[in-house]
Amino acid sequence: MPGQLLRVDVGDLTLDVRADGPEDGRPVLLLHGFPQTSASWAAVTPLLTEAGLRTYAPDQLGYSPGARPAEVDAYASTNLAQVTADLMTAMDVPRADVVGHDWGANVAWTLAAWHPDRVRSLTAVSVPHPAAYTAAYRADPEQKERSAYIRLFWQAGKAEEVLLADDARRLRRMLTGAEGETGVPAEAVDEYVAVLSAPGALTAALNWYRAMGLGPKVEPVDVPTTYVWSDADVAIGRTAAEACANYVTGDYRFVELPGVTHWIPEQAPKQLATAILDRIAST
Repeated sequence: MPGQLLRVDVGDLTLDVRADGPEDGRPVLLLHGFPQTSASWAAVTPLLTEAGLRTYAPDQLGYSPGARPAEVDAYASTNLAQVTADLMTAMDVPRADVVGHDWGANVAWTLAAWHPDRVRSLTAVSVPHPAAYTAAYRADPEQKERSAYIRLFWQAGKAEEVLLADDARRLRRMLTGAEGETGVPAEAVDEYVAVLSAPGALTAALNWYRAMGLGPKVEPVDVPTTYVWSDADVAIGRTAAEACANYVTGDYRFVELPGVTHWIPEQAPKQLATAILDRIAST
């Protein structure tokens, strides 16, 4: 069946959600990262719906025009997880297989830790458990160097100006790389830039970074988990990736994709879909 665009009310927020697949299919929640939207799952979704699954891909808090709170603390991990759980309730999805990429992975880890009854299985893409990332950042000079870009993102006003200057040249380069070979389609880059160029949108997206450290730490998760990491990821190094296993107490699988960059859903959709389907089939 053709996909649907749903507008779902969660309290005083309205989130846009792309839904696809049979309505009676096993639900899969797809959570995007920065600086993307739900469109980042476009190549993965058909592979999941062909297997009979029902997919829900929201434009997350700050990305949906009707869900763009101004306060930085609204983007703390506790609230992001709660909004996601409430969104599932509003869509009558009590439990789902949860897949998250980049910041979406952080939300998925937090949801699995604090709302484990809502997560049937977890597939985290690119970003490991928050505690694994923090440990690597503190102990591994290479990871600290990989994460240096975040210091710019913390600078309110300056980051927005830098990223949007010259037709969003730096924002585009994040997605295309210096050589333009990361696998993110040009039309998708244009869409992401258009979304984040709307008044207040980029600030809302960057507030996810500015709220880092707010709230309690994320505990290890017990849900069946697959972590998918690519060795050409410029943001997440091997130390953080391999440490992820230390923070999953349930069944755990580590899938490494050689030669793939950070943008796994768009560059390696078939490999990612295989990892998701394998995790779902075993749960």
